[in-house]
Amino acid sequence: MMKFDRLLPLALLALISSGTAVLAQDAATSGNLSIEINDLAPSDKGCKLTFIAANGLPQSLTKASFEFVLFDQKGLVERMAVLDFRDLPAGKTKVRQFDLPGTKCEAVKSLLINDAPVCAGDGIAKDACMKVLKTGSKSSVELKG
Repeated sequence: MMKFDRLLPLALLALISSGTAVLAQDAATSGNLSIEINDLAPSDKGCKLTFIAANGLPQSLTKASFEFVLFDQKGLVERMAVLDFRDLPAGKTKVRQFDLPGTKCEAVKSLLINDAPVCAGDGIAKDACMKVLKTGSKSSVELKG
């Protein structure tokens, strides 16, 4: 008979896997490009942002980058940064992490995806990433597109 402490990690892994699979399935059936802020955590450099990106388009993106605007607690622009999400294969979900040097996580209230300066792939229009973008948040920080 297995002990509870051995079952807990397996149960957590199954729960995390099913959540990621649902996100990928939702994006794949919707024809959207979904970007979700999953976590913000202090790092040696500043603040590490973790995103989940799911490409529900029929085509793969060979390169995608997004211009993010970070707003502070007062609603003022704290900074702007272009984050390179690299390749996003069709029907797949990827986790991407970015360190923002000099940024304190507790100072970030919300994020806005302002633009997609790079959105490339076979049969992909330059403005496709912004047209089909769906945003979400699993953290206390709001993400808008």
